Amino acid sequence: MENEILKKLEEQGRRIEEIFVSVEKTKKYFLWTLIISLAFVVLPIIGLIFIIPQFLNTLNMASGLGL
Repeated sequence: MENEILKKLEEQGRRIEEIFVSVEKTKKYFLWTLIISLAFVVLPIIGLIFIIPQFLNTLNMASGLGL
């Protein structure tokens, strides 16, 4: 009876370890998904903050030249 209980406890410990490894991989996956998503959303917005004023200046200069 004790051997059976010990075997089950060992098996549960092994399975818990496997679940822990799986959860850690999932955490890393979500972290990199967040980082990549931010890179594709936030970086273009920051770029637009600098490009839009230059574009408007170009339009003002073009209208001043009568183009």
